[in-house]
Amino acid sequence: MIVLLGVLVVILGFVTRRNPVLVVGVAGIVTGLLGKMNPLEILAAFGTSFADSRSVTVFAIVLPVIGLLERYGLREQARTLIGKLGKLSAGRFLTAYLLVRQVTAAFGLNNLGGPAQAVRPLVAPMAEAAAERKSGAVLPDKLREKVRSYSASADTVGVFFGEDCFIAIGSILLITGFVNSTYHEHLEPTQLALWAIPLAVCAFVIHGARLLLLDKQLEREMALAVAEHEIPLPKQSSGDSGNSGNSGKSGKETAK
Repeated sequence: MIVLLGVLVVILGFVTRRNPVLVVGVAGIVTGLLGKMNPLEILAAFGTSFADSRSVTVFAIVLPVIGLLERYGLREQARTLIGKLGKLSAGRFLTAYLLVRQVTAAFGLNNLGGPAQAVRPLVAPMAEAAAERKSGAVLPDKLREKVRSYSASADTVGVFFGEDCFIAIGSILLITGFVNSTYHEHLEPTQLALWAIPLAVCAFVIHGARLLLLDKQLEREMALAVAEHEIPLPKQSSGDSGNSGNSGKSGKETAK
């Protein structure tokens, strides 16, 4: 039981908000020492685990590519593109992305999106630009973080409930393999995939409604922020300024 103290190291590390890689590494070393492993055996265990899960380190190739794209204006181009679509609000855009993410995941294309490769460089900036265009003012930090969180939720909900509709996904194969071997049943992956379709539809309806309500929430909170002078008033168009100038002149003439 004393070996389980490594779990306590993980909990304490996450509670104190330490670097996750450092926390997991220290927890592994502590667990190995409590399990009476020498330093060479602990190092060999780390190496074996790293070699057996090489696909986990693919991010080391993806992140530099995304960083270069952002450096050369990927986020700015995404904001410019969304600015040309006048009627597309943040909620509508995220609902459309939820649908696309869910449908593609249902066909096994899970890697088309994701927090690192799609949400951060593309989806979130486009949603922020749509919200700013509709409100006519720059989003406060609080609302900007809210739009980003909804962007991440659209991606997560879409792939989580969409991937189970694909018969060759790992979770479906794991369930069928466990049921067939443990309970001696003959459960086909297509049966689980068919039952996953109604759940995916319900998830889209429920979360899609939440995304559509986001526009009204942003409108109320923006109005409150303006009333509390947290952000400047929306800029008036040249036509409005011209009308205000004309009204001022007419008022002076009337006074004379």
